[in-house]
Amino acid sequence: MSDLLLLHGTVITVDRDRRVIEDGAVAISGDKIVEVGTSADLEPRHVGKKVIDCRGKLVIPGIVDAHGHAGHSLIKTIATDSPSVWMRVVTAAYYHYTTRDFWYADGLVSGIERLRAGVTTGASIIASMPRSDDPMFGINHAKAYTEVGIKEILCVGPAGQPWPHPVTRWETGKPVRHQVSFEQMIEGTEAVIEAVHGSADGRIKVYLTPFTIVPSVDPSNPTTPDKAVNLTADDRMQARRVRETARKWGVRIHSDAFAGQIRMAFQDKENMLLGPDIHLQHCIGISHEEVDILAETGTHMTHSPGGRAPILDMISKGVNVAITSDGTSPRRPFDMFQMARMAQFAQHMLQVDQYLLPPGKLLEMITIDAARALGLDHEIGSLEAGKQADVAILDLRQPHLTPNWMPVHRLMYQAIGSDVETVIVDGKVLMEDRKVLTTNVIDALDFGEREARALVERAGLREHMHDPGWGKLSRTFTEPVVPPAPPAVD
Repeated sequence: MSDLLLLHGTVITVDRDRRVIEDGAVAISGDKIVEVGTSADLEPRHVGKKVIDCRGKLVIPGIVDAHGHAGHSLIKTIATDSPSVWMRVVTAAYYHYTTRDFWYADGLVSGIERLRAGVTTGASIIASMPRSDDPMFGINHAKAYTEVGIKEILCVGPAGQPWPHPVTRWETGKPVRHQVSFEQMIEGTEAVIEAVHGSADGRIKVYLTPFTIVPSVDPSNPTTPDKAVNLTADDRMQARRVRETARKWGVRIHSDAFAGQIRMAFQDKENMLLGPDIHLQHCIGISHEEVDILAETGTHMTHSPGGRAPILDMISKGVNVAITSDGTSPRRPFDMFQMARMAQFAQHMLQVDQYLLPPGKLLEMITIDAARALGLDHEIGSLEAGKQADVAILDLRQPHLTPNWMPVHRLMYQAIGSDVETVIVDGKVLMEDRKVLTTNVIDALDFGEREARALVERAGLREHMHDPGWGKLSRTFTEPVVPPAPPAVD
């Protein structure tokens, strides 16, 4: 970490005034931004700082991805051609065939991918539905992100019903079957919080993440009003225990929600998993009434492209909505510029209105709005004095980014993650001229490749690695797709 002065760039601040400063500068001391303004004003006031020449470059806040998945980077595209059973395939693999080394390798690969795409803060849910029975999974993932140097919101918590939940562990290299109770999942979550929350000089945080806010209904799809009626005793127990644990450790809460769940959760006013300390992912199919509940409770919402969530209704009613990757499986990257464009295009198609979500709003949704969803907008999400020095610098001197005018349009309509040239987190340069300075990228990718292929062999996933469908209009199958069964144990 050193004192830095970024000079002569086009600076998009995303500050309160949404300043875009031509020939701009950002002064950094330690891990904080101390001043943002023009190069002419800042250069004489910050003599002695290390200068990074940003001529022909765009200087923006570090990108914030408020919802993604640990594990997905080493399982992406597997079973992607059978979306109706994809969740069951990958969840079975995560719960019965992953090792502690797998989670460390995934942390390295995903952390590097995010870093190279300008993501300086990323949320990582351990598995598809959270797995907290072995604290070392989350601890190892956090260890990898600590080495890479970017910030991680590690999301762990109880899996969905039924409880107890079957898992298989491979600590000795051989499968050992366990039945894990709800309380054991909470204990595992607490062990992760105790081990890594606030570590790496505060770059690693843990959020408590139950699979969904109402476990008694469909965890991955909307539930119709005739089925989403009343909370069960288990629903209320989960909400109470999650709330108690979050208060005990002083952590925020993150979860998924779909139609029916928000209205049901609202029945339990004392312990409802709704409120300003929570951000909910998906919210597909929710009703106008449920949008009103989100607005009334101050609950944040995070949206990944592809789901029919009424995000325009939410935003118009004052709900804070951020765009996320939900990455990187089955077929999406951690490139948040691409994710933002996909979200915009989906709304244009759904609403038949090409005026929706202009580029300024898109950038807000992957910076300051995402930081607000995480409860961190006082620290990250914009370039302002006093905030953490998280910065991404893009090289504009490329054919697809020329001419250099209307910079916010250029960024959100043409830029891609690989245009990010330099990344700074807490005042430390982690990547410069596309070279990662903290981690041996080749060794990390080789490690990830080995762990991914080992998982494929353990779990029998080759049958879910399909041909590309040459010449076919639609994917067809000769027999039903079956998720992997738990391994045989002695």
